[in-house]
Amino acid sequence: MSVATVTCTAPVNIAVIKYWGKRDNDLILPINSSLSVTLHQDQVGMGSGPGSGLSAPHPMQGGCESPDCTDPHLPAAQDHHHGHRQPGLHRGPAMAEWGGGGCGAPPAAGLPAGGAAPGPKAPGQQHGGHGLAQPLLQGPHRHQEQLPHRSRFGILCCRLRLPGWVSRDTGDTASQACPHHPDPIPVPAVSTLARLYGVEGELSEVARRGSGSACRSMLGGFVQWQRGERPDGRDSIAQQVAPETHWPELRVLVLVVSGEKKQVGSTAGMQTSVDTSPLLKHRAEVVVPERLALMVQHIRERDFEGFGQLTMQDSNQFHATCLDTFPPIFYLNDISRHIIALAHRFNAHHGCTKVAYTFDAGPNAVIFLLADTVAEFVEVVRRSFPPATNGDQFVRGLPVSSASLPEELLTAVVAEPVPGAVQYILHTKPGPGPQFLDDPSQHLLGADGLPRRTA
Repeated sequence: MSVATVTCTAPVNIAVIKYWGKRDNDLILPINSSLSVTLHQDQVGMGSGPGSGLSAPHPMQGGCESPDCTDPHLPAAQDHHHGHRQPGLHRGPAMAEWGGGGCGAPPAAGLPAGGAAPGPKAPGQQHGGHGLAQPLLQGPHRHQEQLPHRSRFGILCCRLRLPGWVSRDTGDTASQACPHHPDPIPVPAVSTLARLYGVEGELSEVARRGSGSACRSMLGGFVQWQRGERPDGRDSIAQQVAPETHWPELRVLVLVVSGEKKQVGSTAGMQTSVDTSPLLKHRAEVVVPERLALMVQHIRERDFEGFGQLTMQDSNQFHATCLDTFPPIFYLNDISRHIIALAHRFNAHHGCTKVAYTFDAGPNAVIFLLADTVAEFVEVVRRSFPPATNGDQFVRGLPVSSASLPEELLTAVVAEPVPGAVQYILHTKPGPGPQFLDDPSQHLLGADGLPRRTA
């Protein structure tokens, strides 16, 4: 059996101008544009490894090994990938021959950039756009794609799973359909299938069909997801505002507070907000367009004061729309509010914006700051939320140097400590978009074309 393997790692993104609410649930079209920062995969990332080959059927659907798992968004993205092709998307010469009695697939290290003879149409085209998840019969053999997803945190699943974190920006529509892995991210699948099938061109629209704002993860650095105006959604795509190298001093801290499941999922929550919140309508039509222009300016000028203040203001307004929803939605908890107050005390002590918080649809904080502030603020967090049992693993990701805090800062900023309230801190920075792995030892599929087991 010949198997072509392509493995892709995909990043996650954190919105600084938030997306909340769809104007079209089927096409995943937002009511407003949004802007995010893609996080570096060296600290935060996940992998996907579709394999093209001849293999026996396997109970793998959308990355979940449960035969009961159905993910409505991933097949939609896959169907769109081949069954609803768009102008500007075309097959390159990456596909080798598809034989009736065998598979002349490209080498496992990745598809060649050129020179191979073009193969026949991709499966979705050849069979009426049934989509890449649909098995394709070829002669006496069955051709199918296996879609395992493995996060850097050792979980075989559809997307990155930090406990309770980043559930909204990559979508959670499948939470009702799949109790095993409630939060899918289609970016690795879209990127990998595009390379496997030689598809070139605009792919963020395809990713959007799988999971809303995850389309921003198709690009690195600072990325805007445009609302678009067309009813078919062809102009609702992601565009890079600046690459990840644009602001080398920018750093990101993720303060993981809780791993509890949200009482109100993002998909249900945003629909209720659209239906009931006058503030959300005003935000989408009036506030966001102005803020987007300002945020782009702050990023291009590397103006942290403006960037930080606007990031916090937009996070606060997003959660205000959740409170304006009826019945109201509560994503922040007491520790979230402690962190907000801590950030404001820290900034007030320094007389300028040194740290900026943002919260998605959950209690965990994402803190933006510059590299020269990291050590001091991490020590402030450690003093404010002393680790209960994992002191040596409290700070993860990029290294953080030690810092001694002056007494006046401790008096002004560190209130009564809350031990164990922050589970750990992840230190990272802006990073690139999806990356392809050529090392066969890092592929998620074995030589037989089936997913490798992970711990």
